[in-house]
Amino acid sequence: MIHPTAIIDPQAKLGPGVTVGPYSVIGPQVEIGEGTEIANQVTVLGPTRIGKNNRFYTGSSIGQDPQDKKYRHGEDSRLEMGDGNTVREFCTINRGTELGGGLTRVGHRNWIMATVHIAHDVIVGDDTVIANNTALGGHAIIGDKVVLGGFAAVHQFCRIGAYTITGAQSMIPQDVPPFLTVAGNRAKPYGVNSTGLERNGFTPEQVKTIQKAYKIFYRSKLGQAEALERLEKELGADPNVQTFIAFIRQSTRGVLR
Repeated sequence: MIHPTAIIDPQAKLGPGVTVGPYSVIGPQVEIGEGTEIANQVTVLGPTRIGKNNRFYTGSSIGQDPQDKKYRHGEDSRLEMGDGNTVREFCTINRGTELGGGLTRVGHRNWIMATVHIAHDVIVGDDTVIANNTALGGHAIIGDKVVLGGFAAVHQFCRIGAYTITGAQSMIPQDVPPFLTVAGNRAKPYGVNSTGLERNGFTPEQVKTIQKAYKIFYRSKLGQAEALERLEKELGADPNVQTFIAFIRQSTRGVLR
């Protein structure tokens, strides 16, 4: 299962059924879980821990040093990936930095298309789709079930809430609350991701409530504090609205308005 031209450091730990293609390099302090497939000319450096049944396509660079001038060789710097991820051609996923918490983390079942860049200290949830040429700046946080359109750019320290979808070539300079559709350079909100919510099992009643919350926050012409107060008063008992409100209150960069 290991091609004879592959170079695998003796310190690397490969689980049962791992395959490594021609001219790939697996460095020290790398753990790769059962059933993971490494194609040709892939580089995986550590400290990196990869779960089960992932697929890495040609030319990807996984676990390289972070592209951060503050990084110093030898500092606490790790990458962790879950199970069932697909990483297409020529993607780059960097390790974390000590100042940023030391960890870049990618969850489970993510579909990461060709030439995506995931920078240091980024946290990616589960079941996301990150389309071709998308770039995630350092310390960005991407929630579960997010879809990022091709050539999207997420600014450093930005958060993208769960179930959000972004248009192609979106430049995202601030936090995006959950459940939204956003697009543009600079990105603007264009309503609720109703189709995505329905595909993920939200009932029509739940979608309708989220749409009401969106209209209060984005279309009532209220300031942010006043809009949140009205949301809590009128829809605060709904758990999805609670999630929406909590995300906005926790924002340090401000949210797209």
